[in-house]
Amino acid sequence: MAKKGIIEEIFSKAKFADETQSYKIFYRNFERIVETTLPEFLVQSDNLQTIPISRIKKIEKNNTVLFEKKLPGSE
Repeated sequence: MAKKGIIEEIFSKAKFADETQSYKIFYRNFERIVETTLPEFLVQSDNLQTIPISRIKKIEKNNTVLFEKKLPGSE
């Protein structure tokens, strides 16, 4: 799955090279989208054990979109 690789690459770069607080993660929690920082997301998801990567909708760094899941049929 290509998206998983992209997200894992972003997380890896963020954890080892950047200021992790500057990353915002938007993920689906039932019917709503939750926004949090990368460090907080990793705590909430128990390092991706309880919130799978597939629920991540968007990743931003300093208001720049690094990843965004496209809706089916939208291009």
